[in-house]
Amino acid sequence: MDQKKLQSKLDELGEHFGTPGVAAGVLLEGKEIYAYYGVTSIENPLPVDENTLFQSGSTGKTFTATALMRLVEQGLVELDEKVRTYVPEFKLKDEDVAQNVTVMHLLNHTAGWSGELYDDTGNGDDALERYVALMEGLPQDFPLGLTASYNNASFSLVGRIIEKITGKTYEDAMKELIFDPLGQDHSFFHAGDVMTHRFAVGHRKDDDRTIVTRPYRDSRGMNPAGGISQNARDLITWARFHLGDGRSAGGDRVMKQETIDLMKQPTVSIKGSGLADHVGICWMLHDYQGVRVVGHGGNTQGHSSAFTTVPERDFAVTVLTNCSTTGGSLKLELRRWALEQLGVVEEPDPEPVSLDDAKLADYVGAFETHATRLESSVKDGGLGVEITVKPESVRALFPDGKVPEQPPVTVRFLPGEGDRFVYLFPEKYEVPPQSGYFVRDESGDVVGIHLGGRLAMRVPARRGSGGRGAPGQKVPAAR
Repeated sequence: MDQKKLQSKLDELGEHFGTPGVAAGVLLEGKEIYAYYGVTSIENPLPVDENTLFQSGSTGKTFTATALMRLVEQGLVELDEKVRTYVPEFKLKDEDVAQNVTVMHLLNHTAGWSGELYDDTGNGDDALERYVALMEGLPQDFPLGLTASYNNASFSLVGRIIEKITGKTYEDAMKELIFDPLGQDHSFFHAGDVMTHRFAVGHRKDDDRTIVTRPYRDSRGMNPAGGISQNARDLITWARFHLGDGRSAGGDRVMKQETIDLMKQPTVSIKGSGLADHVGICWMLHDYQGVRVVGHGGNTQGHSSAFTTVPERDFAVTVLTNCSTTGGSLKLELRRWALEQLGVVEEPDPEPVSLDDAKLADYVGAFETHATRLESSVKDGGLGVEITVKPESVRALFPDGKVPEQPPVTVRFLPGEGDRFVYLFPEKYEVPPQSGYFVRDESGDVVGIHLGGRLAMRVPARRGSGGRGAPGQKVPAAR
């Protein structure tokens, strides 16, 4: 792969998907390659270039986790220690969980409470403290430590631990622990810093139109879960660091090699969830025909990004887009293409099979997370699933009141895979099939669905309902 080939592919995909702006970076055998496409904003267009900042979204969780691991190395935090050791005032609806949740439960998405808390707690230095206080109202979706289900709120709590340990705001601590030591001078949290540079604003599809999303960014209380704006070069610097031995580009020791490697080790396996095959310390781990792929993408209200590394090949690719709809499809396609250039190809799922109505009846019903409701019904030997955002979540998720279209998905079951399935979006979205599975309790009743990386539980709740980490694994009843 060379710059000309990367640029050609990016131009092709940018035109095909109609994404306003994209920045892509590749690290291959120590060489950095970049390509840029489109404009920063359809309303005030400037060409995307090497300095353009995009919101990298949840890729920022890996920065938060790495900062915490620096504190672990300093002996200031222990992964198996209770969260209340560091944040004594922490409360949840479930007091037993609040007492027993550990730092590791936060880092690998196994805390079990609803992670969808989008309340704006202001722009003051107490924003994160106030956000964590609101977690007292979060319901417990499944037992602590049972399985992994993507959890944004947990990472805001990690950020609060960093504040309590360092005595600094989260943003100042990140600059001191991560950005400055690694020379990442194009990574910022505050909009006041971002606007002094060339930056991309977010977009989304509204019917057949592409529109600018407003406001520019999420609440400060969510910064630890994904509040960084940065350019592609800073993300390739990030890749170099995590593919390296813990030294900065200048040769200074920032972390131990053992800690870098530990973060990439599986802590919980969730193969078929659509989230990852395994979760490390924040990192999402996939196995592509014997090759370990390590990464973490991100999505915000107007941006969608990919960040992927292949440690054994010393390879990384990052894709930053300023559209939360078309950018999602583009980043997946460019990521797939880049990995194929390396000879790393995901093994395709087997052809789905049709089930009779009697078997499908087990899976029919309503399932909910804190923010969304999924309703499944029998459809052509599989299921049709309608996804809606709950009214109480619309205001927090979409401040302008314009809820993006939630396309129905079609579920098709895999042969010999128990409760595993692939789900398909309508063809016009050009999104590849995604994986998921239904979960059962110890009595064999279907009690949840793992779709889109999140576990949604059946409603109304059944007596003795619970969840499990993977099909075939029995779990205790949920409270």
